[in-house]
Amino acid sequence: MSAVTNDVVELILQDHRRMEELFRTMRNVEADRAAAVGEFAALLIAHASAEEDEVYPALRRYKNVDEDDVEHGVHEHEEANEALLALLQVADTTTEEWEEKLEELVTAVNHHADEEERTLLNDARENVKDDRRQELGKAFLEARAKYLDADCGSVRYVSQLVASRKD
Repeated sequence: MSAVTNDVVELILQDHRRMEELFRTMRNVEADRAAAVGEFAALLIAHASAEEDEVYPALRRYKNVDEDDVEHGVHEHEEANEALLALLQVADTTTEEWEEKLEELVTAVNHHADEEERTLLNDARENVKDDRRQELGKAFLEARAKYLDADCGSVRYVSQLVASRKD
């Protein structure tokens, strides 16, 4: 995905819109669901991990950004990761079980994206200067690329991530 901007808010929004597109593909019984879920898994893990590594710590330092919103975002990432793992563990994309797990994932991710856009991203837009949002965007893209290069959407990687958060 080529970014026309380095503004971290816009980059995060672009990822959210791509996830929505992938959800539409995964819901389409005639689409290559396995390919879509593979791309989605990598994007979700890389996106959330880059937010937690680069964006959320920076936002915590702004007095007009709610610390509880940041912590809630991390918790929702964990819920989405668990829902993703459940979907990835269903091998047959034509089963009712796959459909159910997909809808659980859609619900978790859409809920998080909606809240994040209304709270953290609006706070960042209002309270973080443009040049700082550009710096955060570059750091976000670099971190996201690092995770994508590490095959972060694999079942093995997601399993380890979910297990590490439960410790």
